[in-house]
Amino acid sequence: MTTDIVNAPKTMRVLRGPALLLAATVALAGSGAGAAAAADRPVTAPGGAQSDPEMREVARHVLGAGAPGYVARIDDGRRTTVTAAGVADRRTGRPLAGRDQFEIGSNTKTFTAVLALQLVDRGQLELDAPIEQYLPGVVPNGRDITVRMLLNHTSGLFNYTADPDFVTSVLRDPQRLHTEQELLDVAFRHEPLFAPGTDWSYSNTNYTVIGVLLREITGKSLAELVRQRIAAPLGLHRTYVADPRATNTGRGYAHGYSITFAGPEPVYTDVSTWPLGGFAGAAGAIISTSEDLSHFFSSLLSGKLISARQLRQMKTTVALPEDWGKGGYGLGLMRTDSPCGTVWGHGGDTLGHHSNAVTTADGRRSAVTDATANIGDTTPTEGATRFRRVVSAADTVATCRMLGKPAPREVLDALTGG
Repeated sequence: MTTDIVNAPKTMRVLRGPALLLAATVALAGSGAGAAAAADRPVTAPGGAQSDPEMREVARHVLGAGAPGYVARIDDGRRTTVTAAGVADRRTGRPLAGRDQFEIGSNTKTFTAVLALQLVDRGQLELDAPIEQYLPGVVPNGRDITVRMLLNHTSGLFNYTADPDFVTSVLRDPQRLHTEQELLDVAFRHEPLFAPGTDWSYSNTNYTVIGVLLREITGKSLAELVRQRIAAPLGLHRTYVADPRATNTGRGYAHGYSITFAGPEPVYTDVSTWPLGGFAGAAGAIISTSEDLSHFFSSLLSGKLISARQLRQMKTTVALPEDWGKGGYGLGLMRTDSPCGTVWGHGGDTLGHHSNAVTTADGRRSAVTDATANIGDTTPTEGATRFRRVVSAADTVATCRMLGKPAPREVLDALTGG
């Protein structure tokens, strides 16, 4: 779930991301006022990668905006730097480490799309075949909605996380596990947003359907497929699907927090024990690390996971709406035309994390960041506005550092409040 806040007004979007759960629709009840005192901790990454002084300054501003922790891993093609700051657990005060696992939210969609395109490579799936061919009777108007339309969000299917009653029910009973059919039932109670293939709208429903499709064709769960066809071949030893919860919640796991700024002090709710797989699934339930996520995207863009033909299909994009920024959306892969250059990747927001993963077109450079918090209500407070602005600017600075270019003045002003 990304507080890529889906279907939220553009003034509420964190950056350009696709949020899994519309976390900002309702305040979360929580305890604990005030931000945790979090010291900036430079860390050393495998191979001797050092912390980046500029990213340490970025981290200071992200923590100052309310995030308990922040990590940035940047490979500029010559060296890798890893910067970690703050705490991984506000209760114990355990410092955040650069190798800690975290919820990657809608970055999961890229994994799910890769699994689908691997089936295309094997001749088991056709991108331009109607979903009705594979899942008869499952999707309304399935004869006119193709697999490609689901992957690039041109299906017109309503986004189940935009249903206010669904969001309220999740926040009222966060430990409840929802089946895929229940999620689809929420979506299909609503009329389509537009005729298939005529427009673009980000919808987690699309990837829930793809998750059902993957299981129908392979007979395996998403967790099995990610482990066998992506994580194991690439050596992503700390990447897995929360099925339904994160299983490594001790040392080495970054807790996520929903923040509300409605009172005199921010209020934090630890959501790290909530069953992410029970309402995110193929749209956003993967747990990973900055190192694993970097390796995944770099491997994908350099052609190690799917054929060159399918990678071209993946990078064939539909233009994004103006309020999503400059770029396009392909098959589970987003093109961002940043102020410092064009990059490929995705964003990920859950109730407690905002992450961003980008790489160059050849996969040789990468930048992965995570802030261990997200906004938990829609109150237009100064604190919430500042948090969104700072986190968005931090993503852009990381991208520019990866590309070896200085961030524009307006981005730095957004970061620092200048």
